[in-house]
Amino acid sequence: MDQEYERRLLRQINHQNLPTEARLSKCVSATCSPVSVKSGDRFIPTRAGSNWSINFHYANENCRSPNQNHKAKDASSDSSKDAVAYAALLRNELLGAGIESVPDPHTDDRRHTVLSQDSHSLFRYTVHTKRVPFDSDNEVSPYSLSPLSNKSHKLLRSPRKPARKISKIPFKVLDAPELQDDFYLNLVDWSAGNLLSVGLGACVYLWSACTSQVTRLCDLSVDGDSVTSVCWNERGSLVAVGTHKGYVQIWDAAGGRKLTSLEGHSARVGALAWNGEQLSSGSRDRVILQRDVRTPPSAERRLQGHRQEVCGLKWSPDHQHLASGGNDNKLLVWNSSSLLPVQQYSDHLAAVKAIAWSPHQHGLLASGGGTADRCLRFWNTLTGQALQSTDTGSQVCNLAWSKHANELVSTHGYSQNQILVWKYPSLTQVAKLTGHSYRVLYLAVSPDGEAIVTGAGDETLRFWNVFSKTRCTKESKSVLNLFTRIR
Repeated sequence: MDQEYERRLLRQINHQNLPTEARLSKCVSATCSPVSVKSGDRFIPTRAGSNWSINFHYANENCRSPNQNHKAKDASSDSSKDAVAYAALLRNELLGAGIESVPDPHTDDRRHTVLSQDSHSLFRYTVHTKRVPFDSDNEVSPYSLSPLSNKSHKLLRSPRKPARKISKIPFKVLDAPELQDDFYLNLVDWSAGNLLSVGLGACVYLWSACTSQVTRLCDLSVDGDSVTSVCWNERGSLVAVGTHKGYVQIWDAAGGRKLTSLEGHSARVGALAWNGEQLSSGSRDRVILQRDVRTPPSAERRLQGHRQEVCGLKWSPDHQHLASGGNDNKLLVWNSSSLLPVQQYSDHLAAVKAIAWSPHQHGLLASGGGTADRCLRFWNTLTGQALQSTDTGSQVCNLAWSKHANELVSTHGYSQNQILVWKYPSLTQVAKLTGHSYRVLYLAVSPDGEAIVTGAGDETLRFWNVFSKTRCTKESKSVLNLFTRIR
């Protein structure tokens, strides 16, 4: 018999005698193998370019329906930290990464790049010639019953902050008839005594957050005037009221009486800011007047730097610098003695109404631009340097920093009408709140720093819990707990 024919016949007989599973696995491996091996009995795939995190993520996504994917994204805030902890635990045990704490997935945007920078290889064989003491961080005691290393034990025992959830529904909604839909006005402010002042048409109303009682402070209709701005002093005893005719009235909130009426502006007063006993007022006449309410009206300082209406005024926490924004797209910084601005920023492309000084970092100033700009910008006023900016996608109407954490809230107009909570300096969005049907033109923060109130042209005031007292746990309980939830 021909030897070649005999070999082929024996090969065919041996193949038919193999079990079905063995023949199937042999065919599948021969079909699926990317390379044909002529010699040897092993196929070792290359894994140098594999990204296991992305591959497993896509595999899970493909196995789910669109509805399940949507639910998974909604629950990602609760499970993302567990996934990061599990990945760190695997790297400790398989690659010896030595990770002892779990990074927060909401604050550390670079977690994937950090965790992927492992110098060890899963498929590299090494022989340890040096014996490591059992009490080191990398070895486990021989008397331990746990299969995990000491590093992994530290990782599992690391403290974990509870997931922070911000309610997307306001806990209280108040009607505010005649609340004007005017970008350049400032008609809502919250006092240190927990009183909310609101300018509605020609009247100023006070709403008590403790008792929910509403009182009318003043009515300017008898003079044919209307309210264009309100602002409490730091102690919460006096409220300044700017009017359409250019007057600034000082009212005693407890007694409900007018103390004085200041003249000097030739147009409406849309912005007010207290600095101790001094009151700064910005007007459509492009002038900022700074006056001490204890002295005669003649003792005033006139600050002229804007070429259009002044719509934003804020004093720094150290009472040394005043930031002003105008319809001329300029952001100016003044000190307490000079008549000329010490700094001028011209990066915004629209009116600058939203201004806020950081209470956590000295000299840090945030500002927001109008419809043609839509950007949040941050400035180091100590050096005059522009730090960073981000496009919010809609008109920026107001800004306010949290008293307890390095976060800030912004309210927006065209076209989203939304409220955004940001982390600084990463500028990641913590929450997005919607509900107003008009531009969210007015914003004030509660005296305890936990809640905010927003007002819009839809003639409603909405109260939201957006900040937490993570750094001030010894403070007294918030009186806002007395509010009745109606939604």
